[in-house]
Amino acid sequence: MAQPEKTQGQLVRSLGLFSAFILTVSSVIGSGVYKKVAPMSSELLSADLVLTCWVLAGLITLCGTLSNAEVAGLLADSGGEYVYFRKIYNKFFAFLFGWTAFTVIRSAAVASIAYVFAHSFNALVPLPELPASWAQISLGGVFTPFDNFGVKTLTVLLIVGLSYNNYIGLKFGEGLSKTVTIIVVVSIFLVIVLGLTLGGGSWANFTTPATGYVHHAWTEGAFIQSIFAALLAAFWAYEGWSATGYIGGEIKNPNRNLPLALVLGVSFVMLVYISINFTYLYVLPIDEIIAAHKSQNTIAAVVVIRHFLGEAGALFIALLILLTTFGCTNTTLLGPPRLYYAMAKEGMFFKSASYIHPRYNTPSKAIFIQAVWSSILVFSGSFDQLTDMLVFAAFIFYGATTLGVFVLRVKMRDVPRPYKAWGYPVVPAIFILFCVALIAITMITKPREALIGLALMGSGLPFYWYWTRSGARSQEPGARS
Repeated sequence: MAQPEKTQGQLVRSLGLFSAFILTVSSVIGSGVYKKVAPMSSELLSADLVLTCWVLAGLITLCGTLSNAEVAGLLADSGGEYVYFRKIYNKFFAFLFGWTAFTVIRSAAVASIAYVFAHSFNALVPLPELPASWAQISLGGVFTPFDNFGVKTLTVLLIVGLSYNNYIGLKFGEGLSKTVTIIVVVSIFLVIVLGLTLGGGSWANFTTPATGYVHHAWTEGAFIQSIFAALLAAFWAYEGWSATGYIGGEIKNPNRNLPLALVLGVSFVMLVYISINFTYLYVLPIDEIIAAHKSQNTIAAVVVIRHFLGEAGALFIALLILLTTFGCTNTTLLGPPRLYYAMAKEGMFFKSASYIHPRYNTPSKAIFIQAVWSSILVFSGSFDQLTDMLVFAAFIFYGATTLGVFVLRVKMRDVPRPYKAWGYPVVPAIFILFCVALIAITMITKPREALIGLALMGSGLPFYWYWTRSGARSQEPGARS
């Protein structure tokens, strides 16, 4: 007798520690390692301050990772912070996080990274553009959907293609990320070695400030705002480390392997970032890096490599950027549908997102929903606007997860912890205070990005009201099952 065809699959624990480590690294290393040194240099006008911000951003991110890893190890499951917030706070705050991840944080990350891929491709093979009369059309004086239309179209095609890649199986997507990440990391270290040995750089490049630099005391308000603006750029480069938590339900021995993958992954990325950005600033005078920032279609890493390896080197780094952003887009697409799946199972997201493909065992419809919204965001704003918006929103919830370390030490006092936050309570407290400062200063210095982020967060309130009412009605006596 033939077996009936499955109508619903299930998530499978198939990833070990190394795979989870690689996914953490590939979720983080994307466009920021090549682009963000330029806006940071333009903001600070000093190479040593730029590198200081890379170190500071890495240490702060590590503080958050060391703290959040305790929560991840204790509550590991598919859905990441959504699952954590249900147990730490309440259903509403968990929903607010999940909705914000969908509308702002993770979807904007997908759009931003894929955009840099298409932007880099355009530098090699110019893409067709619409007439200037179309490109200048704006919606509300804020959005210019037809500007850079060829780049945006390729961005959407990449999102759709890689979404299909993740649709047909986690192992396939994880294998692709692993291969790409290893190639990228080896190539970056090759650039570092060549830059420091053959780049013709000097300490004078690193120690000489840019034209127009004015020394400020560390306590001056203008200087503090510049530091935070530079940190906002650096944090985009470090963004994505928490996404590994979304696939906790598919990691072997997650209570041990998930926190280890997070801490080891972020520590490794920090080493890579400090090394490569020191190389940029050592090889090229900071004024030339700032000039790259002022040119919309120039990437700082390409300018640096072209300086000492010529056009062949520029081609190499352009191809490396394509490979890096390709791999990071793939990994960034991979995790969040598991979050939407977890929400939908509880009636807190579009019902179709709770579907698991019977053959591929992936949340196929959640992957589709994410691809559609990410594609819409591609046409809504520029790269830097999207990244500033998502970092602002992300740090609201990073701080909330870290606060959860203190809450769970009380609520789940006797539950064994496979990992305890290093430096507790000082390290978690430092990270929470920094999150508060970053959020406040971003609202002052980047009000447009902060307000759009808050508006998208607030857009989930009608959906929450509708879904909670629908859930309550379905539980009433006499309701149809």
